[in-house]
Amino acid sequence: MASKTRWPSKSPYAFSLWGSSLSLPLSLSLPLSPSLTFSLSLSLSLSLSNTHTCLVTDYYYEYTECDSVGSRWRVAIPHILGTCSALPTPTRGTDCSFSCAVGEFLEMSAQQCTPCAAGSYSLGSGVRFDQWDTIPAGFTSLATYMDPGPSGEESQACNSSSWTPQGVYLESSRDECTVSLVYAVHLEQQGSVSFSYQYPDNNIFFEFYVQNEQCQEMAQTDDQKWIKLTTNGEWDTHTVNLKSGTNILYWRTTGILVGGKMVKPVLLRNIQIEGVAYTSECFPCRPGWFSSSPGSSSCQPCPRNTSSNKGAASCTSCPDTQYSHEGWSQCKERPPCSEKDYFQIHTACDSEGKTQVMYRWVEPRICEENVTGAVALPPTGEREACPPCNPGYYNTNDSTCFPCPPGTHSDGTSVCEECPAGTEPVLGYEYKWWNVLPSNMKTSCFNVGNSKCDDMNGWEVAGDHIRSGAGGSDNDYLILNLHVPGFKSYGQNEHMAMIIFGRITFVFETMCSADCELYFMMSTTVVESWEGSKERQSYTHIMTRNASVSYTWAFQRTNQAQDVRRYISDVVILYSVSVTNVQDGVASACRACALLSQSSQRSGSCIPCPAGFYIDRDTNRCQECPPNTYLSGHHTYGEDACLPCGPGSKSNKEHSRCYSDCSFSHTEHNRTLTFDLSSLSPVASLTIGPSFTSKGTKYLHVFNVSLCGHQGKMAAVCTDNVTDLANKDMGSDSTQFVNSVDSFICQSTIIPADGRGFRMALASQSISLADTFLGEINLICVFVFDSLFLRSTQATGSCERGRSAVMTIRCNPEKMDHGQLTVPSACPAGTCDGCTFHFLWESGSACPHCTQDDYHQIEGACKGGVQVTLSVWNEPKLCTKGMSLPAKSSAPCEAIALWLKVGVGGGAFLAVLLVSLTFYFWKKNKRLEYKYSRLVMSANKECELPVADSCALAEGEEPEDDVVYSHKPSLLGKLRAIANKREGDSSESVQLKSSQSERWVWG
Repeated sequence: MASKTRWPSKSPYAFSLWGSSLSLPLSLSLPLSPSLTFSLSLSLSLSLSNTHTCLVTDYYYEYTECDSVGSRWRVAIPHILGTCSALPTPTRGTDCSFSCAVGEFLEMSAQQCTPCAAGSYSLGSGVRFDQWDTIPAGFTSLATYMDPGPSGEESQACNSSSWTPQGVYLESSRDECTVSLVYAVHLEQQGSVSFSYQYPDNNIFFEFYVQNEQCQEMAQTDDQKWIKLTTNGEWDTHTVNLKSGTNILYWRTTGILVGGKMVKPVLLRNIQIEGVAYTSECFPCRPGWFSSSPGSSSCQPCPRNTSSNKGAASCTSCPDTQYSHEGWSQCKERPPCSEKDYFQIHTACDSEGKTQVMYRWVEPRICEENVTGAVALPPTGEREACPPCNPGYYNTNDSTCFPCPPGTHSDGTSVCEECPAGTEPVLGYEYKWWNVLPSNMKTSCFNVGNSKCDDMNGWEVAGDHIRSGAGGSDNDYLILNLHVPGFKSYGQNEHMAMIIFGRITFVFETMCSADCELYFMMSTTVVESWEGSKERQSYTHIMTRNASVSYTWAFQRTNQAQDVRRYISDVVILYSVSVTNVQDGVASACRACALLSQSSQRSGSCIPCPAGFYIDRDTNRCQECPPNTYLSGHHTYGEDACLPCGPGSKSNKEHSRCYSDCSFSHTEHNRTLTFDLSSLSPVASLTIGPSFTSKGTKYLHVFNVSLCGHQGKMAAVCTDNVTDLANKDMGSDSTQFVNSVDSFICQSTIIPADGRGFRMALASQSISLADTFLGEINLICVFVFDSLFLRSTQATGSCERGRSAVMTIRCNPEKMDHGQLTVPSACPAGTCDGCTFHFLWESGSACPHCTQDDYHQIEGACKGGVQVTLSVWNEPKLCTKGMSLPAKSSAPCEAIALWLKVGVGGGAFLAVLLVSLTFYFWKKNKRLEYKYSRLVMSANKECELPVADSCALAEGEEPEDDVVYSHKPSLLGKLRAIANKREGDSSESVQLKSSQSERWVWG
């Protein structure tokens, strides 16, 4: 509730008497919006006829606005105009700087400060808002959407977004709209504003800033503007100094709903402003609250089972059949008890080592067990043997478990024993039996709306597990906290590479019928969360920096505000918790350790091996791992703990990580390809988007890639800039590692500066995609590319094996220098399943070094006795650097070469020979034609041939119908026949070749 104040007017009152009437021009200032003050001038004419003289009860006093010299007047204003006359004459008022102390008000008749009566309160010169059944007068909730539509119009998607009153607090919008809570106040002097808030989710941005009456933002530091995060269920207070004059206060939130997960809202309560005008009256306590003594600055809530009316000085007890919670204005009838009103616990082990199950009512108990339909509390269970002690603890005679002394170990079932020589205890926490809560763990229950579960245990031990408790209502936070003071150190080069200092592993299960959620947090940052029912599973988180840290499990059955318990059977069960390498932990076993050198005076004592060293099995001394191997952990025993790096990679100096030094070779088909990726070693960035949420908020995915080099240091860094501002000066070492991610490949979600009206781009949800280099996997020649596999060791709820990334580096001579980084078109976000990411990096720098196989030579023509030889690259050119093209060379030559001369001569001879033979055969063919014609003409009769010289058959020949002709004579035979003819043989032999033919062929 706000304390009512008398706001000064913007101009002095003016009085003028005209006969029997009083003219009173009255100027009132009403704050309607952050930047608009509505001035209403009323001219009051008071008729003085037929009225009685004004009594004290007929009017009240008010101050005029301060003038330029800081003075003001006290005037009397009637309650009802025209009902009385003869008002008191205006008198000079107190100085404008005058104000009363807290618990007092300015009694206007005497102009003196007077203590408030019991049942009321006053802030003196301040105003407080602590009741949120509705948004108080003067406050305005404005929902805006900074991204205009395609035609410049404003989106209508945020019309229903608003700050919502929830009784004792105000809740911000849960969507991605920008929603501002605005309040304008005029201060007579310098003052301040302070408010209590709850801000558990870094996926919603929460800022507070102040403007003056010209809507100019006042100078504020980042610490004043950006509100720091709080732990789930915890309230914090933020205070900002204000200047005198008009101050317009803005509480603004913007949700980031990338991925579809609903954000947790910001809660706001107890807004108090100091430096306002005087308070002319005290204000009664609201119902359910009281103020027992005069001069109070605030009211207190009524205790449980009591109630009060407005302005009460004390609270009235409820009847036995009724109940109330703290701050209630009335009592309610007690319902019959049911199974939802009790829970079971395991008693601590007694002196005989026995425990038993007991049942208790949920406190505060509101149910009635002695009415019809009520259930009774179940009887206590049978006594049974206690579970054993947890590893690292031993059992005393009174069945109490105590930690083993330093240097000793126990499995929990036996006495503590010293570790043998050459070994040391393995320190850590291992909790798998839950008879009592360990001393470094605590449990609590918290409700953002009230304190009815503050005295409850959020979790209850149950022998072989610990489970969530009953709570006061379903939206309570049931909190389990484990404090770890730090981890053991590993050598002096911890800043050179990522070192795994320890791991926390827990096994859990959730069984829910509503929208329950389990949060696992490190300090104030949510590491992972699980919604709904989950089967029994294990989760591991790796610590890469040495710091004191608090791990928290927070379980909420539903995030809907309600005051009942409907889902009491929705539980989370934690079976075991294990933390390794804890600084002051206990030991369940021993391991081999490295000994000091023999020359040392303390020979035989254990020492930690430096980074990259293993313990030699033979000498128990520290021995450095071979080159290009890495250690999977520390205090490793034997050389086999040094694992070889993947192909194409090498280890850093500390042997803690494998990386690519930007160069490698590959031999295939008797050809060696050498690659140099040094030009790709600088951190590259890839921006994907823009993408839009369901309400149109624009966001981008930005990937930073550190491919090779940097001596194995993961140079790609993604930072949550708003979270970084919010976590400043939190006083915890944990802030150094929750706001940024160092990796080979990391991803951030960016809200552009023009997408929400912020003055800078907002980065959030930074994750590591690859912190382990697995090596070069594949190489294909022809169109060369190299696939590099990288993996993140951090498992998530959706990626049980962690995330992985495949970087394909492709040779593209057209993209020189840094090249171009892209993602597959089928998966525009770089991943299709959220766990495996694929990238393609095209660059000329990814081509192999040039060799002599990548060019060929071209010999020019012989000109002037000189022949020039040129070297040109093979097309397409798929190489860079390496061998350069040989210089142009020249050599002497003849104009006509000897082989050309011989060829020309031989060709001429063959041409003459062919012409001669052609002419000869042409002449011979003419002669035969002539003889044939003569033979035809001398025939005996038509169509008959002359009688042959001899037609007889030789002895032994068979007559045939067909004439058998000889084969076609060879060229040699023809030449021989020509020679015989030239010797004088006048006859010629004609060979016929036919078969029952009427055709005649002469030869």
